[in-house]
Amino acid sequence: MTLTDTAADLAGPGLDAPDTVDALGARRTNAPRLNAELLPLLAEADLLDSPATWGSVTTRAGAFRLEPVRPGRDLELLTAWMNDPEVAAYWELAGPAAVTAAHLRSQLDGDGRSIPCLGLLDGTPMSYWEIYRADLDPLSRHYPARPHDTGIHLLIGDGTNRGRGLGTALLRAVADLVLGNRPRCTRVVAEPDIRNTPSVSAFLSSGFRCHAEIDLPEKRAALMVRERVLRNLL
Repeated sequence: MTLTDTAADLAGPGLDAPDTVDALGARRTNAPRLNAELLPLLAEADLLDSPATWGSVTTRAGAFRLEPVRPGRDLELLTAWMNDPEVAAYWELAGPAAVTAAHLRSQLDGDGRSIPCLGLLDGTPMSYWEIYRADLDPLSRHYPARPHDTGIHLLIGDGTNRGRGLGTALLRAVADLVLGNRPRCTRVVAEPDIRNTPSVSAFLSSGFRCHAEIDLPEKRAALMVRERVLRNLL
């Protein structure tokens, strides 16, 4: 995907698209002008192949899709989830909205190597995901990373959706979305806290394999890997 291709794909109503003249002198009107609003989307498309465009996947619980977080719309909901004791035990982001906002801003103001997303099930927000370039992340110092390894972090926000196997279905769905939309990615990776046995179990049940236990600055983690070459066998 070239920069021009990406700009054309992202162009839509409201984008300024000035006329251009081709080599034969014909005037064209479909070349969007890059602007401050478009540049972050281009960075995202370059590093993570634009999760906003990945579409949905059917699970046993309904249609699931990822939608990039918009703080003005989603901050209150995400703050409530981060203050759930079961979530806070591992994410350690309990507190006022400013705490969650700072966590989101560190990604949204970055270069596009990590994209915070809501997980929507049949249109209802019910989980939070971070899709990130593991090969460009500090995680890569702790395992033999490959180019375009894609990592995932997740939490299921509503406690009524936990403990009934939904995490397994969603992990499989998101891994399929990554592998289906990121042709350069050969592996999806994750590093849940080794103490979080329900999370580790969900990864194992969704086609990931535990490659190692690794010591990260904030936790001892299980390095979970799902290989593209095994995608159709799972």
